[in-house]
Amino acid sequence: MRLIAFILIIFSTPAFAGQTVAIWHGHEHAGKRTASGERFNPDGLTAAHRSLPFGTCLRVSNPKTGRSVSVRVNDRGPFTKGVSLDLSHGAAQAIGMRSTQSVSVDKC
Repeated sequence: MRLIAFILIIFSTPAFAGQTVAIWHGHEHAGKRTASGERFNPDGLTAAHRSLPFGTCLRVSNPKTGRSVSVRVNDRGPFTKGVSLDLSHGAAQAIGMRSTQSVSVDKC
């Protein structure tokens, strides 16, 4: 049974690379616990994703500015339809992202 569950997880989790829509959150969540158990630091370089394992390193690039940043997945979300990645304020600021937008993502 565990093997079947593992296989379902592997095949239901899409390879995370290419273009995706991202949002960011700021200081309104500062200090709250993330799904991984650590406290959210809005100035950190972290991200939330629905299914990638905690600790996954992602390289996020803003095609509008040409800037990129490496972030670590430490939370679950976003839970907004059509959005796949939720960045911390620090990560969004590092790539010059001001609002919800399309970004390029690759695993580090």
